[in-house]
Amino acid sequence: MQTLKDRILAHINTSGPMSVASYMSWCLLDPKQGYYPTRDPLGVAKNGQSDFITAPEISQMFGEVLGLWMINAWRCMGKPETVQLVEYGPGRGVMMSDMLRTARLDNDFFAAIHLNLIEMSSALEAKQAETLANAGVPVSWVDNLADVPQGPTIVIGNEYLDCLPVRQLIMKDRFKGNAGWYERMVDVNPDNTNKLIFSVSEAPISAIDHALLPAEIPPVKDGDLLEINPGLGQIVETLRKRFADHPGAALFIDYGPDTTELGDTFQALKKHEKVFPLDEPGHADLTARVDFAALGEWAEKAGLANYGPCPQGQFLSRLGIEVRAVSLSKSLGLKASMKSKAKIARQLHRLTDVNDMGTLFKAMAIQSPDLPAPLGFGEGEQ
Repeated sequence: MQTLKDRILAHINTSGPMSVASYMSWCLLDPKQGYYPTRDPLGVAKNGQSDFITAPEISQMFGEVLGLWMINAWRCMGKPETVQLVEYGPGRGVMMSDMLRTARLDNDFFAAIHLNLIEMSSALEAKQAETLANAGVPVSWVDNLADVPQGPTIVIGNEYLDCLPVRQLIMKDRFKGNAGWYERMVDVNPDNTNKLIFSVSEAPISAIDHALLPAEIPPVKDGDLLEINPGLGQIVETLRKRFADHPGAALFIDYGPDTTELGDTFQALKKHEKVFPLDEPGHADLTARVDFAALGEWAEKAGLANYGPCPQGQFLSRLGIEVRAVSLSKSLGLKASMKSKAKIARQLHRLTDVNDMGTLFKAMAIQSPDLPAPLGFGEGEQ
């Protein structure tokens, strides 16, 4: 049986070099040999099985305080009797399980929830079904947002946007402006036909592609690299259609800068270590930093309100994660070991500290323009 790498090599030999975005799609989404459809990559490294860990896997507090954000979003919509709750990339269902625990604080909200999960991995879908077996709300799996029944909607996506395929552009002649951008490609090494390498397209990007460029690109020099993510615009467009007839709010949390930056952030993770992204197609997670400025630009073009990006640490603090940490520590009782309480402190530090996930990760809300400002994004909030 041909490996995914063999098939990619054959495709390039037949059709020519492929874009980085196309390569990412092959590696991550191929139904038989792609990374997401074939494995459960999440969690703490055990027996060499996992590749990375996300915030919900670090601590229950993360999902619990996001549950407060959901309750507030629903109330801002006027407390509809039914609300479609949608999660992009639900992992093992841990974050949603924690969010629903908080959702029970408002009985009317909990009764209104219809949960819809958008998942690309059959392995993770099975884990989600197990984790949410006693969720207490109707649960459905859908392929995309368009498949969710119409109505007021709350959308959540944690570490989802970073896996959307990016295109990489190289500036070859800055004096030509946008016409100086050429696309970085994935090609076969002419000196070793079993090896993949990066190359650059022979022609500049098309005039149509100029519309995909961020509005505020930093000053560039020849050789600089810019990443663009067409998937951000596609997701915003689905939100625009979704929120056109019914109120809706979406929250995305991911890693990336506040403003558009230059530089190569395309990376591969395997067993919690960085590896060269072209070496083992289908066997490593491929990601790139999220350009939150570009995401905000797409939202504005779509006529949606957007808030943020807000550093994750600040956002979680505004939602009360420190208060939750104290409550958890107290719930352990007087006889609880200092080790258990220290673990909660370490989890809080990891999620919120400026030298850890606190500033690298950002939160951004996108919602119907007529809704009040969402929880966690107000300047007066502490």
